[in-house]
Amino acid sequence: MALFMQALCFSSPRLPFICGRCRTYSAQAGAVERVLSAFRSVSGDEGVSVGSAVREQHGRDESVHRCQPPDVVVFPRSVEEVSALAKICHHHQLPMIPFGTGTGLEGGVGALKGGVCFSLRKMDQVLDLHQEDFDVTVEPGVTRKGLNSYLRDTGLWFPVDPGADASLCGMAATSASGTNAVRYGTMRENVLNLEVVLADGTVLHTAGKGRRPRKTSAGYNLTNLFVGSEGTLGIITKATLRLFGIPESMVSAVCSFPSVQSAVDSTVQILQAGVPIARIEFLDDVMINACNRFNNLSYAVTPTLFLEFHGSSKSMEEQVSITEEITRDNGGSDFAWAEDEETRGRLWKARHDAWYAALALRPGCKAYSTDVCVPISRLPQIIVETKEDLIRNNITGPIAGHVGDGNFHCLIVLDPNDPDEVQRVHSFTERLARRALAMDGTCTGEHGIGLGKRALLREEVGPLAIEVMQGLKATLDPKNLMNPGKVL
Repeated sequence: MALFMQALCFSSPRLPFICGRCRTYSAQAGAVERVLSAFRSVSGDEGVSVGSAVREQHGRDESVHRCQPPDVVVFPRSVEEVSALAKICHHHQLPMIPFGTGTGLEGGVGALKGGVCFSLRKMDQVLDLHQEDFDVTVEPGVTRKGLNSYLRDTGLWFPVDPGADASLCGMAATSASGTNAVRYGTMRENVLNLEVVLADGTVLHTAGKGRRPRKTSAGYNLTNLFVGSEGTLGIITKATLRLFGIPESMVSAVCSFPSVQSAVDSTVQILQAGVPIARIEFLDDVMINACNRFNNLSYAVTPTLFLEFHGSSKSMEEQVSITEEITRDNGGSDFAWAEDEETRGRLWKARHDAWYAALALRPGCKAYSTDVCVPISRLPQIIVETKEDLIRNNITGPIAGHVGDGNFHCLIVLDPNDPDEVQRVHSFTERLARRALAMDGTCTGEHGIGLGKRALLREEVGPLAIEVMQGLKATLDPKNLMNPGKVL
């Protein structure tokens, strides 16, 4: 036992219930065995891990932020276990960090103050499907692709697509969206109810237990308080989601443009014409060139739109016709469209592989994605200014974006071992975020605040809004145990 404690103290000097060195989360060092024993009594021996490999796996996501492992990882199998474990953590004042699939992009799972990671992968059941009501309730281990596979024979699907096969409760926690948001909305519009375990182990149902109306005017919108809270207010253990009918037909199209302005003008006019576009994605010339090289494609190396239409076969003809006319009037060329799944897949391959194509520009380097969002009318200006900034500072950063809602990403490829380049990229991302704020936009459209954007959040919403958020946090989590150091 002495060697066990010594090893834990050496590898995890922050762990308050092991070493007692952290003033904020103080507890007696002798409590280690009692706490681990309490965890095991809830989740079993196999449900508690202090192994370094497991802890490191749960201390990082897909971001560039360094790994900050928790001191213990627990694997609850039910909301009852999550609640019981949270009560133990609350009693001993131990930080709690929820973990889904680790696909986040803002360092949201790092254990800044040590503590306990709640890995929710064992809670992977689709619990209640109501086909006639177009809704479903899922546990946090259910991923986007997993749900749509489950729904395959029902004629229904969940369209929010951030790219990664993320957990749906994790997507709710970060208010994720993606390529389909222009038609189907973000997670914020598609979550009907949440079950959340609060810091003291209390179980909250944000819209009332078992309730799933399509709309409500009943009281404060607690559901949307937790959507986007990034684990700082509680652990999401169930989500009730809107579903949609699978479209009768899907048509994809691609079109090249002489300038960013003409591509964005086409986007605005397509939306103004009432075309129910499902996806409309923008790739700049650098991104298109990278995709051509990565996938051996032959798209024109100019600003390009990738589009997708959903609906009946008859409506597809009208939508494509209107869109083709609008793009032609704005100087668009090489307009190609496809209806069968295989050809659509080929058309979209450039957009789907953008991340890997960007990485291939500099083998051995790392990638970081920015995430600003501005009113659509400001897109041409901010993209042009951003491209000039990238060139001026010798930064590799092809651009891809969800142009239909004003959200775009610079996929910055950098050498993390080059301090000068790291500093240049950091300064660039700060300038880009403040450029978006100056244009009435936001520093993050879909990735969240996490670690790196806390100062920008204060600039975006102002000190009074931050005080209100801090008050909410203090009410729900007065000991600051839920994912401390994130968002605020």
